[in-house]
Amino acid sequence: MAKVADTILFLLDPLEGWDSTGDYCLSCLFAQGLPTYTLAVQGVSRLPPKKQIDARKKLSKAVEKRFPDDKLLLLDTQQEAAMLLRQLANQKQRHLAFRDRRAYLFAHTADFLPSEENNLVGTLKISGYVRGQGLNVNSLLHIIGHGDFQMKQIDAPVDPFPLNPRVIKSQKDPGMAMEICATDAVADMEEDLKVLMKADPDRQESLQTEVIPDPMEGEQTWPTEEELSEAHDLLKESSKVVKKVPKGTSSYQAEWILDEDGESGGEGDEYDDVEHEDFMEEESQDEGSEKEEEEECETMTIGESVRDDLYDEKVDEEAEEKMLEKYKQERLEEMFPDEVDTPRDVAARIRFQKYRGLKSFRTSPWDPKENLPQDYARIFQFQNFINTRRRIFKEIEEKEVEGAEVGWYVTLHVSEVPVSVVEHFKRGAPLIAFCLLPHEQKMSVLNMVVSRHPGNTEPVKAKEELIFHCGFRRFRASPLLSQHTAADKHKFQRFLIADMALVVTVYAPITFPPASVLLFKQNSNGMHSLIATGHLLSVDPDRMVIKRVVLSGHPFKIFTKMAVVRYMFFNREDVLWFKPVELRTKWGRRGHIKEPLGTHGHMKCSFDGKLKSQDTVLMNLYKRVFPKWTYDPYVPEPVPWVKDEISSTVPEVDME
Repeated sequence: MAKVADTILFLLDPLEGWDSTGDYCLSCLFAQGLPTYTLAVQGVSRLPPKKQIDARKKLSKAVEKRFPDDKLLLLDTQQEAAMLLRQLANQKQRHLAFRDRRAYLFAHTADFLPSEENNLVGTLKISGYVRGQGLNVNSLLHIIGHGDFQMKQIDAPVDPFPLNPRVIKSQKDPGMAMEICATDAVADMEEDLKVLMKADPDRQESLQTEVIPDPMEGEQTWPTEEELSEAHDLLKESSKVVKKVPKGTSSYQAEWILDEDGESGGEGDEYDDVEHEDFMEEESQDEGSEKEEEEECETMTIGESVRDDLYDEKVDEEAEEKMLEKYKQERLEEMFPDEVDTPRDVAARIRFQKYRGLKSFRTSPWDPKENLPQDYARIFQFQNFINTRRRIFKEIEEKEVEGAEVGWYVTLHVSEVPVSVVEHFKRGAPLIAFCLLPHEQKMSVLNMVVSRHPGNTEPVKAKEELIFHCGFRRFRASPLLSQHTAADKHKFQRFLIADMALVVTVYAPITFPPASVLLFKQNSNGMHSLIATGHLLSVDPDRMVIKRVVLSGHPFKIFTKMAVVRYMFFNREDVLWFKPVELRTKWGRRGHIKEPLGTHGHMKCSFDGKLKSQDTVLMNLYKRVFPKWTYDPYVPEPVPWVKDEISSTVPEVDME
């Protein structure tokens, strides 16, 4: 309702102002975009005179946190009610950008005509006032919570609430004359019905949301023999190594001459299993000393606590275990970002075969069109999104829209609407329709900048299903999280981090910014909790989200600039496979793998300086990740807040 409301009246409690539920609602409204509002308090005059001053001071302090420059109006008498109505009528209207460029309508009445073929689908007649922009029958209509639809025609019935009603007064009984006039107006609505505009099939927007991919479109021809030989020659040239050798040295002798940095300086080239066994014995001795220390500790007997059965009945043990595991993962991610253990049962060259090494994450090239998933064949992409958005907004400002103008009371004939929409409306839920701009029904990749809401502390993982409120749309999706930077590559984040703006990436229908974004999570009890708030950044499938994996190893033997590193890999083949990737350490050293040692994954590495024994050797691997196609436009209604019944002694005020 707040998305289409002209004015919101906040009614405050005379003692507290608002509770935690009210504060939660205010957070959502501020993040979504607050229209014109007025603050009023009811019940201050019923308090004792001494408490009235304290109550007003307390209210003013509470109001200053959220509304620092606004005045609080009283609402206890008829005069104060009249002042409030005057304030609502005369205050300046605030504009929300996402709704000012689109036509929207709040349904006053709705009627459903089932089709002849199927009673579950039919034509929906929505009557209400056109707001925002002019409404064209050829554009698409989005009913919030139900999807996109086409319109058949627009009618102009008699306005049920005219600004200047024609009243015929009778000398005998004026009241009776007024009632007859109102009845006649309702009866004449069908007679005075005018058809403003009918849909033109040639100019009407299509409901197509996805591209039908052609499996033969990406077919490639096999390279010719000339191309294969040319690639082979290039490979030979790149594999040649230039060395300084004495004159008269043959190519066979040159193979045995080491580089200057290849000299290990002593015992580095000799490696056998005896040294490995000695190290294992030292570790076993350390473990024995730790056990002796544990045995020296004292033990104390603590009395048994009384078990509270009523409390334990309310605890869901399975949910508690899952939440504990998520907290552990979030804590590990903070302490050791992106670090993973190299698997022992699977070769690292197979487990990380989709990853690559980069010389520099910021400057190394990465083609955005490389290895795209199959879902990218289903979406739409703009050649220049910013220019398209600017052109559409310019047409809205300059071009006159054919059809219903702003302020008219109209009836929209919406085709192929399910009967559940009317049933939802009859149960008391508001029916709100927004007119879509060109291309806004088509699927693409949306990027949104969000910040975590301070009231939520539960860990939120990437690819976890969330509920999105993006502009006028509401949908469910499993987003990717990434850093908000100005570079061409953006690092993937595994958790939603507090006090840091992140970018959320999902498959969703195109929406032209500006548009507010709210992220909710559905709890097990059916309620929606606010996770994060932000705004729509762009519609760009080429924005690259890069996932980083860090493999760690430990220096076993350290020489001048050489070191033997272990525990990063566990077989010789993996060391040879990842040999071209650059190494780094936590203390800022850089190096590379020289050669494998033995068959257990130990490797000789050279660095740009001497390593410390407590340093850790790291290898960064990267791959591009894409969101999952989990878009669902149908979001279940949240369970309403449970309100306590409060007996009020405040007298009722006739607002009429």
